[in-house]
Order: sequence, then C-alpha cells, then structure tokens
Amino acid sequence: MSNRRNFIKTSALATVAVALNSFTSKEEESTSTFGKQKAEQNGTKPIVISTWNFGVKANGAAWEILKNNGRALDAVEAGVKIPEGDPAERSVGYGGRPDRDGRVTLDACIMDEFSNIGSVACLEHIKHPIAVARAVMEKTPHVMLVGDGALQFALSQGFKKENLLVEASEKEWKEWLKTSQYKPIANIENHDTIGMIALDSFGNLSGACTTSGMAYKMHGRVGDSPIIGAGLYVDNEIGAATATGHGEEVIRIAGCHLVVELMRQGKSPQKACEEAVSRIVKLTQNRNKNLKDIQVGFIALNKKGEYGAYCVQSGFNFAVNDTNGNTLVDADYFLK
Repeated sequence: MSNRRNFIKTSALATVAVALNSFTSKEEESTSTFGKQKAEQNGTKPIVISTWNFGVKANGAAWEILKNNGRALDAVEAGVKIPEGDPAERSVGYGGRPDRDGRVTLDACIMDEFSNIGSVACLEHIKHPIAVARAVMEKTPHVMLVGDGALQFALSQGFKKENLLVEASEKEWKEWLKTSQYKPIANIENHDTIGMIALDSFGNLSGACTTSGMAYKMHGRVGDSPIIGAGLYVDNEIGAATATGHGEEVIRIAGCHLVVELMRQGKSPQKACEEAVSRIVKLTQNRNKNLKDIQVGFIALNKKGEYGAYCVQSGFNFAVNDTNGNTLVDADYFLK
C-alpha cells in the first residue's frame, strides 16, 4: 500500500512538473521574441542609414542604441530627434521653415518590426513630432492624428507647447512674402525630411520619418512623410525604405511600399530604389513636367544589411553607420 501511495504521489508531482514546464515554455515563447530572434539571426550586423547630411549626427545617436543591442525602433526615434531639436536645421522640427501663413506645421511617422504604425500630420507647437507619432502608435487605437487633434493628444501626453518659428526662419518668411512666389528650389527648400531605417542585432527592422514640409506651402498641406507606404515602409520579412524630396511625387507611386515590394520580388535595395525613381521620371514626363524642378530620393535596407539609394537629380546624399563607422555617401541619380 505504501508503495502504491508513493507511486501515485510521484506520478502527480511529475504531472504538475510537466504542466508547469509547458506553461513556462509558452510564456517564454510569447515574451522572449527578441531573444529568440537574436539567436536565429546570430551574426547579423547592426546598421542604420538616413537621409541627407544631418543624418550623420542622427545616425550617431541611433548607433549608441544599436551597438548596445538596443531595439531598432528606439534607435530610429532617438536618431531623428537630433535634427528635430536643432533650431539651426531649417527643414525638420524646431527651426523648420513655416507655411505661407507663417505657421510651422510638422509631419512624422514611425513603424516597427511588427507593422505597428503611428503618424501625425500638420502638428504645431511640438518640437518632437516623432515622439508624438510613437505615442499614437502605442497609446491610441488609431494610426494617424492631425492638426488640433494631434496637438491636443500631445499635450495630454505631457508634451510641451512652444513656439517653433525661430528668428532666422521668420526673417526668411517675411522676405518671401514680398513676392510670395511658390517655387521650391530642388535640394534646398524641398529636402525637407529626415528618413531613417535601421536593422538591429536581433535582425529586426524599424523606421522613422519626420519633416516640417515644403517651405511656404499652403496651410494644411501634407506630403509623403507621415504616410505609411509613401514616405516610409517596413516589412520585417524583406526590408525597409524611406523617401525624401517632393512628397507629392512620392505619394503618386506609393513610393516606399513600392521599393519594399520590389525587394520582395528579388531586387537588391539599389535596384529597387532605381526602379521607383524611374517610375517617377516616367510619370513626370508623361505629365509634361520638367524633371529639373523636382527632387526625390529613396534609401532602402534589406534583412541582410544591404542598402541602396537613388534619386532624380544630383545633390542628394545619405549617411550610413555600421561597425565600420559613420559615413556620408553621395547617391547616384537619373539626370546626368
């Protein structure tokens, strides 16, 4: 009888142990995604790329996170905050050029490896729209907030309301009012975006895009930068892309989604960017528009850490930061 009781007791304990082990395994599976992915992607090299020369400093901030095995999402947010918060930078965030009414309106979006997305458009008085976009992604049931609604949400989340029209931008705007001629200069008044995409040590991709939009635009104008699929797109199975330049042209072809889909079809990041630019060129010519009046640039990054860039005309550059360092690269272009 004693042996029978011991057998039953031992069997019961074994059953409990198996059940607990099964529960623990399932819990670990659901909560340790990043650790598992890192093991599977052993040897993946972290890399971050971003648009324009201000991307060098931005990359530096992102790299501090990536080199310490941080998440790509955190890296791209921290990175683009650098030009956003710089009053000397005239095309992003604080210090950005105003619209034709003298109002600084900001657009931004962010996307992570799980296809979580957040976006704000025509947001005033908030220095870091990318942080508000992330809050939209993480704290609301929506993916985009605009105008006064975006501002109200930002204030409810503790963001500080402040004047973003710095003295230099205000002076330029008042000078522009003398003629009120709206003809943005390629690579100057329409290189109004920092787009950043990163691959972290877990093998995961994320991206961010933020801008003050075209200088002296009509109030309420929104370009491609806050639009997922136009100014930014991330597919963690394939790659990521972001765009800069004339937003209307990028929206016309859903540019960054196109670049990622071309990579899905087997094209390299470089060839995918070239194909997207070629479609913009073709549509521009079909509409009898002058290519010299526009600039669009794409950068792309795939899961292997391979990257590419291409633009309509000369003048576009991008920054690359990996274990080899942080460098600025002149992109190849269509109009030779």
